[in-house]
Amino acid sequence: MVRRFAAVSLLNLLRISAVLAAGLAGPASARAAEPPEQVEFVSRDPARTSLNGYLFKPEGEGPFPAVIALHGCGGLFSSLDPARLSERHDDWARLLVDEEYVVMFPDSFGQRGIDSLCDVRDRRALTVGRRARDAQGAAAWLARQPFVDPDRLAVLGWSHGGTSVLSFAGRAEPKNTDIRAAVVFYPGCQRFADNPTWEPKVPVTILIGKQDDWTPVEPCRALAKRFPDEIELVEYPRAVHGFDAPDQRVHPITGLAYTASDTGIAHVGTEPEARRDSIRLVKEELERAFARKRE
Repeated sequence: MVRRFAAVSLLNLLRISAVLAAGLAGPASARAAEPPEQVEFVSRDPARTSLNGYLFKPEGEGPFPAVIALHGCGGLFSSLDPARLSERHDDWARLLVDEEYVVMFPDSFGQRGIDSLCDVRDRRALTVGRRARDAQGAAAWLARQPFVDPDRLAVLGWSHGGTSVLSFAGRAEPKNTDIRAAVVFYPGCQRFADNPTWEPKVPVTILIGKQDDWTPVEPCRALAKRFPDEIELVEYPRAVHGFDAPDQRVHPITGLAYTASDTGIAHVGTEPEARRDSIRLVKEELERAFARKRE
């Protein structure tokens, strides 16, 4: 199903822009999440790679639903402070923990000696399929924890992590887990649109901007058209890549390995109305998925 986000009025847009500008001019508006616990788990990749995960938990004993969140091609950590998660990841951790979900961020890069994949064309060292195996390993680890309900798990991903979640969604679930939903922000859909054998085994929600010149929307439209009952596609008319970032001015990035124009240039940054609506939709989708009785 394709849902095109309705544009807001000019007056509301100006109000939203003014609020965003005020936030950009001063301290970041997002309240930081509590520092995560670092844990170790084993990927389901062929090498059974030992990876670090960063775990956020609500107060209480649980068991809680849990969300596995996969970072993009730039990695999990802040470029300004490598000891901290990026502002986007920290923000989403806070938002989801506030909903009483456990959140785990697998670090697919650190133990493999990878800094970034954004400017790498040959990605055989870490494919999206291998990252899907990382998510499977994280799901298996979470299912063994007493504070997690193994029958209420979901996967979330951004960009390269979103593409990896689509790969995950086309695979069998790890044993003793129930993956209820997959939510992906601005993934690369082309490989799945071109693959006649791929099909989602869990419900998928794709959130993407119509102005995205890094991972364009058209292949995701084709995928949603092919699976109208399994995939919900939400398009934001003014949004570019990374529209859900807390406070980031729209700006170009150069030197990228893959872009829609094949120039290596794409734009990223916050679109406040898309950000606000996507937060609402993610919360609604997870609430609906976790409330659904196991089949």
